[in-house]
Amino acid sequence: MTDDYLTTVLEEAEHVAEQHDQVARTTDNQAHEYLRYAVLRILEGQADHLPTGWTPIDGVTVGYGSDDAMFDSWSASEDWWETVPPQEACTRFRVFFPDDHQTVPRIIVDVMAALGAWRVWMGSAAACGSYDHRERREVHYLWPEGHPIEERLFERLGGPAEAVAPDGGRSGDVRNRLVVDDDPRPQADLEPRTKRAVNESMDISLLSKGGRYEVQSTSGNRYEVDVVDESCTCPDWQQRSPEGGCKHLRRVDHEIKNGRVPRPDGRLPSQL
Repeated sequence: MTDDYLTTVLEEAEHVAEQHDQVARTTDNQAHEYLRYAVLRILEGQADHLPTGWTPIDGVTVGYGSDDAMFDSWSASEDWWETVPPQEACTRFRVFFPDDHQTVPRIIVDVMAALGAWRVWMGSAAACGSYDHRERREVHYLWPEGHPIEERLFERLGGPAEAVAPDGGRSGDVRNRLVVDDDPRPQADLEPRTKRAVNESMDISLLSKGGRYEVQSTSGNRYEVDVVDESCTCPDWQQRSPEGGCKHLRRVDHEIKNGRVPRPDGRLPSQL
């Protein structure tokens, strides 16, 4: 059953990335944000992807946020932290449910287990938060940033060029920026940097997932290109930052599009 719920969480997170990407536009870890928003939608019965036979529990609501931020807001008035101190780089889910349940409803347990979160507190919700908490209880779960389920989501999002993907797998974003192959002008009329990007001999290799590549030029110089941040360590980029990128940025884009090097999410060309 846990596998079924994991599939549900991943499917809903993928839907969130495609249809509600605004929830993660200001976050550093978009995959983490997509997944925790997906959990909110699932437990509140608002998700587009739910398991067969799913029966939402009336009265369940979910709050979530950084554990550190919640500690800053609630440390003076709540005793949650006596059980488990605030954890760095963790999301704390506060799941509220009617207090006529003697234990945490099974749906909540299964979804949070599929996410890889662990329970850290449960108690009366009467005096907590901004919801209408009369006759309700709440259970808290912690979920660490960088959990392997984020990599699973990267794999699902790393499909066609038009797919939405977070940092570490921006295949669509990178391809939409390409300036080399989409230039309709003849080779002789190309902008000089684009012409050099296409014609000069360069060796390209992926340094790390997230879009960092090494480019070695014919002169033997090595430069680091980041296609997500759109930067290069070469003098041309550092001193002039030309529109459309230096020749190294353009060449990496060119190689990605033509399937000659791994994509920014680390997947090989054969996996495109």
